[in-house]
Amino acid sequence: MYRISKILNHNSVIAIDMNDNREYILLGKGIGFGKKVSERFEAAKDCSIYSLQEKSERGTNRELVKNVAPEYFEYANTILDEAEKKFGKLDRSILFPMADHIAFAVQRIQNGEQIYNPLTEDIKALFHCEFKVALVLRDILKSEKNIYIDDDEIGYVSLHIHAAKEDIHTSISMKMAEAVRRCVSIIENEKKCRIDVMSLSYNRLMNHVKYMVARIVKDEELKLNINDYMEFKFPESFTIATTICDELSIALKMDIKEVEIGYLAMHIERIILNEELE
Repeated sequence: MYRISKILNHNSVIAIDMNDNREYILLGKGIGFGKKVSERFEAAKDCSIYSLQEKSERGTNRELVKNVAPEYFEYANTILDEAEKKFGKLDRSILFPMADHIAFAVQRIQNGEQIYNPLTEDIKALFHCEFKVALVLRDILKSEKNIYIDDDEIGYVSLHIHAAKEDIHTSISMKMAEAVRRCVSIIENEKKCRIDVMSLSYNRLMNHVKYMVARIVKDEELKLNINDYMEFKFPESFTIATTICDELSIALKMDIKEVEIGYLAMHIERIILNEELE
């Protein structure tokens, strides 16, 4: 049983759970229609319920609800519904920073401010399925506000989806994309070539870097060390991999273990081989 403390709009209310005496935001079609403050009600099964007790980098959820228009929580909730259809259970607490981001994105678009996301193409490749889900927002904003949201903004929303999917901070998703871009740039500069982002070797490299960052965050370590073999067999790729790991450690402010170098070198060697064969 819930008791309404504030009606946000027809589809969203803030209510107190009478079992734990904590506040929640409840989202559902018509949930606020005709209701009054202090009214008690049972939440419908298709209603989405989010705690206001938690915090994010933008502040407490309660503060975000005060400062972000309620429709943006509805939009974010719709995106998370679509994401769960695709990926299964998610960490839905991402609703609050996602809604906050969408609100700022809309404000920028309405003010004619163009945001540039240098990682958009990497995000599309790295988080392809998340990006496709995030495109739901384009239809929502076209229908609800008659505005167009571009791929750069969609890219950032897809990072939120990936964070919810993997139960990690959104900034880690960004670091994964940054690491891939940095890695590719160094290889291209060293080999004086352009890497085909559609190639199998690129996709293997991309996924390796993604999981490498995830291992670093979780403080996991690869059990088999192939550094000596890779350094002897493929010295050029090993040198490039060493450079990449050193630079990523500084750029991402993350300690990359030496055992990662050999495996990264293996993927770099595949890319170099592909370039030489073409």
